[in-house]
Amino acid sequence: MDGAPEVQLRIRGMHCASCVTTVERALAGVEGVAGASVNLVAELARVRLPGGKDDPDALVRAVEDAGYGAEVLVETGAAREAARARDAEREAEYRDLMRRFVVGLVCGGPVVAIGHWEMIPGVPALAGEALPAAWILSGLLTLPIVLYVGRRFYTGAWHLARRGSANMDTLVALGTGAAWLYSTAAVALPDLFPAGSGRPFYEAVAAVITLVVLGQAIESRARGRTDRALRALFDLAPETADRVTAEGTETVPVAEVRPGDVLLVRPGARIPIDGEVVSGASEVDESMLTGESMPVARGPGQEVVGGAVNGTGALTVRATRVGADTVLARIAGMVRRAQASKLPIQRAVDVVSGRFVPAVVLVAAVTFAVWYAVGPEPRLAFATVSSVSVLVIACPCALGLATPISVMIAIGKAAAHGVLVRDGDALQRARKVDTVVLDKTGTLTVGRPAVTFAEAAEEFGRREMVAIAASVEALSEHPAARAIAEYARAEGIPLREARHFAAHPGRGASAVVDGRRVLVGSPSFVAGAGVGTATVDAHLGRVAGEGATPVVVAVGGVAAGVFAVADTVRPGAREAVERLAQRGVEIMMLTGDVEGAAGRVAELTGIARVRARVTPEEKARVVQALRDEGRVVAMVGDGINDAPALATADVGIAMGSGTDVALLTGDVALMGDSLRGVDTLLRLSAATHRNIVQNLFGAFIYNVIGIPVAAGALYPALGLRLSPMIAGAAMALSSVTVVANANRLRRYRPAHPGAP
Repeated sequence: MDGAPEVQLRIRGMHCASCVTTVERALAGVEGVAGASVNLVAELARVRLPGGKDDPDALVRAVEDAGYGAEVLVETGAAREAARARDAEREAEYRDLMRRFVVGLVCGGPVVAIGHWEMIPGVPALAGEALPAAWILSGLLTLPIVLYVGRRFYTGAWHLARRGSANMDTLVALGTGAAWLYSTAAVALPDLFPAGSGRPFYEAVAAVITLVVLGQAIESRARGRTDRALRALFDLAPETADRVTAEGTETVPVAEVRPGDVLLVRPGARIPIDGEVVSGASEVDESMLTGESMPVARGPGQEVVGGAVNGTGALTVRATRVGADTVLARIAGMVRRAQASKLPIQRAVDVVSGRFVPAVVLVAAVTFAVWYAVGPEPRLAFATVSSVSVLVIACPCALGLATPISVMIAIGKAAAHGVLVRDGDALQRARKVDTVVLDKTGTLTVGRPAVTFAEAAEEFGRREMVAIAASVEALSEHPAARAIAEYARAEGIPLREARHFAAHPGRGASAVVDGRRVLVGSPSFVAGAGVGTATVDAHLGRVAGEGATPVVVAVGGVAAGVFAVADTVRPGAREAVERLAQRGVEIMMLTGDVEGAAGRVAELTGIARVRARVTPEEKARVVQALRDEGRVVAMVGDGINDAPALATADVGIAMGSGTDVALLTGDVALMGDSLRGVDTLLRLSAATHRNIVQNLFGAFIYNVIGIPVAAGALYPALGLRLSPMIAGAAMALSSVTVVANANRLRRYRPAHPGAP
């Protein structure tokens, strides 16, 4: 979609690609609509309105008239509650489908056993009065499956038929409905049917309906993840804010905050909106938005963003952007739009699926008409048997299983190797990935600061300097301070007593150790106290060259030494980058961090293409630009700042230690936090694609051969015809073949030992 105004709708009731076509046509028919794109998995519609006309009610009515449900999506305060409501609705739908599946399993098990009784070893054959009784029992057990388990297929097909449309529900309803009616007639009126064709096949009805319902339950659970990602974004901003008034402070819903309002942000609280600091000083953790691991100092006149976590100081903030204008809301909007977009291959599948169902129904109708006109006696029974055979053998059991069964097995195999795949489509897309974009903080690095080196001035011993500095920093909660304290513990250096400790937000800390005043902090903090740094300038130059954060230690008014604090490269990162490069994949790093830190990590991991100081919006734009060049892009990240890029990429890969938003927005999560999982994903994707192609070919062959034979194409020349019983068996055999082939994926092993 281009930059024209657009409305986004949540669509309810879609089950297949044919539904997508129906909804898109309904939306495109509304006056003023220039185009509509519907995503089946995300259940989202994007409607383009270049003329500026905005009548959401007309769009909703059009969707409802087509037999589906719709609601307009919003980005403001109501979005949080709407997302929660949709989550509850989705969970209720999943539970309902699973209840139906259990009923189908309980009732259908005996039906399938009776239908294939002769195939059970060691069991005497049904004969005499036992056979009709067993058939009657099958018919009775199938009633709850038809009336309850599969009710949604029949009602859906009926509503669509009234509007001149059809989807896979139509084929399931016609095939199973005709099969049940035929079977019931065969039991009640056996003399009506040609010899050998009066056997019921209730087992086909029970198996098809139960399996399709199970597939829909799995789809429903998978689709719910899109809403959860957005919910996690909205939940980052608190629901209430402390607004400062002439009478004091009052707690109000964030939705009631207006630009210009002054808010009190207490220590440790999340900032509710985007604003400007009026008074107070603190360090704010913005890592969820910027990707930088170090908190940033914020004081009067400086901007803060909603969702960031305030440090130890209290702030008063004047609201500048609220509701849909906040950075957090804009990121949520970008994630939603990316999720609603549709790949070209999806459009092709929509077209094919939209034509398949009417074609099968037409073939069945023509079959009935031809044999009723020229077929052998009894012509009605002959025509009925042939047309029902067409519907049964064309029932989308094998075609429906061909892709999801391979995907499910592959997803399980991936999970066994530490790669959690949340989107089956992404698993298939991954095989085409030729460009991998990597975030820095938390992805290529471990995401927390550590001391990379510690050097003392000539007149101080190194262990002495570390002991004094760590004694002060052990009393601070700053990440850099914790890194220095951990460094001393790792070196086995004992701490000393520090008195009169004071934290100086954004600058450092001070205390008295062994009777001497000690300062530990930034070079400007130490220089501001009148301490010269000439004795440690060489060490500071080394820190700057590495792109690390310098921490200067001053003891008794003299510079005693320097620590370099930086995020450390994740173990195995360079090996993972090299392995991807060997596959011909181009690697690029995007980070919100500074150029020096980015360059240091790029050098350590062997990445040539680097862009630093990029915003979340810029990350998404870079990914989209790469896709516009024709590249298939995988984005690997761990923070909220990566969420738009993860959603924009062809395949979004989140680190398992990342934020909930990254994990929920990404299609894949590397639970072991090893980047080797990216290579595992690409290789498994290629193996899965080959398996799916084999499955689809097998299922397609059954239809290509089976439908003409079922229609009676061989009867005039060879006297061969396909009874519904054989059609049901062929349909079952096609499913068995697909499942057996898919299970070969269980033997997949990663190309590298121990991965990941």
